[in-house]
Amino acid sequence: MTAPIHETVRDHYARIALHVVDDPCCGGNADCCGTTNYSAAELASLPEAAALASLGCGNPIAVAELLEGERVLDLGSGGGIDVLLSAQRVGPTGRAFGLDMTEEMLALARRNATAAGAANVEFLKGHIEAIPLPAASVDVVISNCVINLAADKPAVFNEIARVLRPGGRLGVSDIVADDDLTPAERAERGSYVGCIAGALSFTEYREGLRAAGLEDVSISPTHAETPGMTSAIIRARKPAAGA
Repeated sequence: MTAPIHETVRDHYARIALHVVDDPCCGGNADCCGTTNYSAAELASLPEAAALASLGCGNPIAVAELLEGERVLDLGSGGGIDVLLSAQRVGPTGRAFGLDMTEEMLALARRNATAAGAANVEFLKGHIEAIPLPAASVDVVISNCVINLAADKPAVFNEIARVLRPGGRLGVSDIVADDDLTPAERAERGSYVGCIAGALSFTEYREGLRAAGLEDVSISPTHAETPGMTSAIIRARKPAAGA
C-alpha cells in the first residue's frame, strides 16, 4: 500500500510544482495558493513562487514559537514557504530544513531559497516515514497538511520523536476527522491527495503521538474543511532528558 500512495502523491505534487511558475495558482487548482493563513507581511517577505506553491491548510509558523538559533524541520516542505519563514525566525545562528520526496518541488524550493537569499536553509529528498537526519538533531518539527498524506503514520510519529532533541516540540497544521467517521466515510469526503481520505481521527492522532513517546499532546480545531473533517493545530513535546 505504501508505494502506490507515495507514487500518487508524488505525481500530483510534481505536476503542481511544474505549473507554478508558468501558471500562477496552478490554473485555478484548488490545491494551490493556500496563502490565506499567512499575513501580508509574511507573504511580502517571500519570492512570489514560494507563495504560489503554498498547499497547506494552516500556518505552522504562527504556532511553532520558533526562537533564534533553533534548528527546525518542515515535513513535506513543497515550494519552501514554511522553511523560508522559519529561516527568518531562527536567524543566521539557526537552521531550517525542508524534507520532500518530489524532485520538482525540491527544485522549486531551492530556487525560491536562492531568490530569497536564505543561507540558513537546506532541502532534503526523502520520505517523512524515514527522515534523513540524525537522532536528536532538531529542536522543532513543523508540517502543513502533510502528515495526513503519509502512507505509514505510526512510522512518521516515531521518526518525529527520533529526530527531536529531548524537550523538543512538534507544531503542525493538519486535517483531522471526527472520531465517529470510518475510513470509508472519510474517503467519501475527498481524495487522498486532497488531504481528506488519509486523515486520522482526533483519537487516532492523540494515541499515535503518545505511542511514539511524545507528551503534552493537544489538538485545537481551527475551521471545518468538509462535514466531519476539520483543520487543526497539533502540538506535542518530546520528554526532556532525565524526565
